[in-house]
Amino acid sequence: MTRLINHIKRHKIKTVIVTVLLLAYYFCLPNQLFKDPTSTVITSSNNELMGAQIAKDGQWRFPENDSIPKKFKTCIIQFEDEYFYKHPGFNPISIYKALRDNIKSGKVKRGGSTITQQVIRLSRKGTQRTYFEKFKEIILATRLEFRASKNKILSYYSSHAPFGGNVVGLDAASWRYFNRHANDLSWAESATLAVLPNAPSLIYPGKNQKRLLEKRNRLLKKLLEKEIIDSLTYKLSIIERLPQKPYPLPQIAPHLLQKTTKFHYGKYIKTTINSELQKQINSIVKNHYNQLSQNEIYNAAVLVLDVKTRQVLAYVGNTPTDKTHQKDVDIIDKPRSTGSILKPFLYTAMLDAGDILPNTLIADVPTQFGNYNPENYNKTYDGIVPASRALSRSLNVPSVRMLQEFGLDRFHHYLKALNLKDLKYNANHYGLSLILGGAESNLWDLCKSYAALSSTLNHFSETSSEYFSNEFCEPVFIASDTIDFGKKTSDKTLFDAASIYLTYNSLKEVNRPQSDESWEFFDNSKQVAWKTGTSFGFRDAWAIGSTKDYVVGIWVGNADGEGRPGLVGVETAAPILFDVFDVLPNSDWFAKPFDEMQAVDICNESGHRASQNCKNIETQFVQVSGLKTKPCPYHILIHLNKNEAFQVNSSCETIDNITHKSWFVLPPLMAYYYKAKNPFYKPLPKFRSDCLGGNTISMEFIYPKENNSIFLPKDFDGNINDLILKIAHSKHDSTLFWYLDDTFLGSTKDIHELAIKPKQGVHVITVVDEFGNEAKRQFKVSN
Repeated sequence: MTRLINHIKRHKIKTVIVTVLLLAYYFCLPNQLFKDPTSTVITSSNNELMGAQIAKDGQWRFPENDSIPKKFKTCIIQFEDEYFYKHPGFNPISIYKALRDNIKSGKVKRGGSTITQQVIRLSRKGTQRTYFEKFKEIILATRLEFRASKNKILSYYSSHAPFGGNVVGLDAASWRYFNRHANDLSWAESATLAVLPNAPSLIYPGKNQKRLLEKRNRLLKKLLEKEIIDSLTYKLSIIERLPQKPYPLPQIAPHLLQKTTKFHYGKYIKTTINSELQKQINSIVKNHYNQLSQNEIYNAAVLVLDVKTRQVLAYVGNTPTDKTHQKDVDIIDKPRSTGSILKPFLYTAMLDAGDILPNTLIADVPTQFGNYNPENYNKTYDGIVPASRALSRSLNVPSVRMLQEFGLDRFHHYLKALNLKDLKYNANHYGLSLILGGAESNLWDLCKSYAALSSTLNHFSETSSEYFSNEFCEPVFIASDTIDFGKKTSDKTLFDAASIYLTYNSLKEVNRPQSDESWEFFDNSKQVAWKTGTSFGFRDAWAIGSTKDYVVGIWVGNADGEGRPGLVGVETAAPILFDVFDVLPNSDWFAKPFDEMQAVDICNESGHRASQNCKNIETQFVQVSGLKTKPCPYHILIHLNKNEAFQVNSSCETIDNITHKSWFVLPPLMAYYYKAKNPFYKPLPKFRSDCLGGNTISMEFIYPKENNSIFLPKDFDGNINDLILKIAHSKHDSTLFWYLDDTFLGSTKDIHELAIKPKQGVHVITVVDEFGNEAKRQFKVSN
């Protein structure tokens, strides 16, 4: 009985010991063999290397790659471990031979390690090479053989083996030593890399070339003897030159690499970049940089988006300038003053809200809102201009007047809906200058917004007049990411398709840069809806354009914000824009969204819905919301005598002798500027002198503006310059009498301008015409 009990105890103890040993064996291998930091690597959509960032420990170590080229796999097995696929992690014969040779020589001459053992040694870096350590390697190697496949073990080895200097792993070595992907290596190149890990500190390109050549050629000879390669391949391979020094890694999209590293450090990322397009645009940017830098303009950025997929096709974050001029700064996501680049959004919003029609006339006259005095770029005024031309010509005064009419808070709400992340303050912070560059945004957000407009139009046509709920989504630059446009809906996301279409039609008419003036005479010219912008002080130049398939965004300037003369959107950014569109495929123009449009009779002269007094009428398709706009207010019915020389009424002419005629009439201030550029504009005929009650007269100050603060500079002789007073009168040949603070100054006839030299202080100008009508204006002369 006692013997039985002892036997059971011994059996239990053995069981426990075996169990402990099995558990120790099972858990002896760490779950993660390698914890070394890796390089961030990005490739194009067709797997071409676009760039890599060195790992934090200063090593070129690409992330693990399970795909091992057949040539390198063959070479490494033949050189390092011929029986790799037959042993359980260690090779007893190799170990015996290594012990024998080492004992005979009295030093470590051979290692006898299998590839599996070498993987274990690489993972346990820093351990001493002793026989006890060798025994642990064997145990861990057998455990690894249970856990991982042979191909996975080869993957571990090829990804973590040292290849000389600070190069680790096959992928990094292939690019550093041969400047191409490992899959594209020849037999000689694969053999060279296969022998390098054997003595990486002793033999690497540029050092001990003879010894490296001998090792490579011995391996090639072995491949020939085993009939892995034929004799011709062998002869060609042994005459191939060895690499002399490491190549720099490709830097085709360095700023996208920066962006990727922020969110995906140490990973292998396949991007959406079109490698050929990226290279072409890199070349375009470089050429323009060489020209712009002569004017001390050093930075530029380009972003190209695919409208349908919202993928980034090209990403140029800066020019190839130097560190002094911030070449490493990625400007695509940096906030910059928007200039006029937001004007299309205001035009679209006003169309969408039904406040205007495409060609509604907008006042273009000297304008002042409190202390804010906007001016057109060319310092001139048209009097009145169609809204579409105000947009295509980027006129500032009409744009500010449109914003004031539409409502600052209302427009600010639309911009917030576009998810412009740099629009951080409330509407009052920006004021009316919001539309002229008073706010900041970045190239990424602006291109994203234009792409959303284009996509809205495309989807509306493709889905039989339906919208998508998530149209204004973020673009993607990682190939595995997809865009969810949301659900189909009959409700617009932000703007209706008709308003976007009409806006793009206006932007299509923008005059191209001087170098591209003849574009419109070619039938195959590309139709692009595009807009430029220039910030105050000539600090930022923008150009963004869209076709049905692509959005291209350009920013030009200096990263430090320094302004430069000539840094204007149409002169610096637009030429780059059209060079980029020239290398993109042609696109058809957007389909007209008829379901969001209505045929309406439009007055050709005013752009309003035709009134009964309009004679020059054309039927046009406008946005449905435009039906609520008011009829043409500028055409009135007047009554003339038989020869149409004078206005008459029943007090001075019989009904039979009165001619009724429609007449285009502008308010005096608008007419004053309009007729200077439109010589065929006819002012209203005078009433015949014998007619009663027909003289409706109006006059309006042109300068000074109400409560204006004026500084009178001195000329070269030290004399104070005159202040020129101007007023517009509906009957320009009338005589006007001028008073300054109740002191008579003089009179004018035909040309109503008067030069005075007022003293410092507040003054009131009073003008009285010969009919007794009066106009007053207060202003201040400052020191």
